[in-house]
Amino acid sequence: MTATSPRVRVESNSVGGHSASNTRSATRAVHRKRSPSGFVQWQVLTARSVWTMVRHGELVVAVIAPLIFTVGFYLPLKFVMQLQGIDYAQFLMPIIVLQAMAFTAISASQRASAESLSGFNTRLQTMPVVGAVPLVSRISAGVVRSVVSLTAALGFGYVIGFRFSAGIGQAVLFCAFALAISTMLSVGADAIGTLSKSPESTSQMLTLPQLILGMASCGFVPESGFPEWIRPWVRNQPISQFSFSMRDMAEGGVSFHVLWPSLAWIVGLLVLFVPLALWANSRRS
Repeated sequence: MTATSPRVRVESNSVGGHSASNTRSATRAVHRKRSPSGFVQWQVLTARSVWTMVRHGELVVAVIAPLIFTVGFYLPLKFVMQLQGIDYAQFLMPIIVLQAMAFTAISASQRASAESLSGFNTRLQTMPVVGAVPLVSRISAGVVRSVVSLTAALGFGYVIGFRFSAGIGQAVLFCAFALAISTMLSVGADAIGTLSKSPESTSQMLTLPQLILGMASCGFVPESGFPEWIRPWVRNQPISQFSFSMRDMAEGGVSFHVLWPSLAWIVGLLVLFVPLALWANSRRS
């Protein structure tokens, strides 16, 4: 039996040491591999939600819905309002926009409910995804739909005679205000959809309050068109306050005295909806 020389043993130990060191370095490199940032996660999930809307035709519906509202409400009531000296295209435009924004919120609730029932939210909770990113990405996709719907509503409004006469600043404020309302409604609708067991029942549940608040508001007819006993409710409920503010933004410019009740409604509802939505999206199924 031949003895192994000391030099061979040293070289062998050296090779083995280098191999073990490389293995440890590779392992540390794997462990140091960073997860995508919250911003990247938001981009990916938002793009996924927008693509889902495109595939399901939701953006087409976002264009058609304001057309239906415009034709359905403007034509039957135009001549009656003209007899009262009201430019009904200017008067009606805010409620058409608000109805379109409300339909965006209903779509957000259906999308949240579908993702919750499919187990998608549960899978995201087992991955290194920043907690609020799925919620924010759905709301961001809703903003995309709101922009499409708002653009369509303004286009149809211009056809029937609506105009921004208070300047570009008030026109921008009108659009930003509409998107803020849409975002606030979408946050609340997302929470309800996430907690719901049925997208269809969620849609029906949210449609009823929208119709009641819309019809019992100063969006379609002036306050004088309601019985005396219900006028305080009609005048002070959120849809009427939003309509007052947006009507002034489009014509003459809005004052803080008119705007602050609307802002109070938006902030108050956000204070209620945001914690509810965060809790609904963080709970384990």
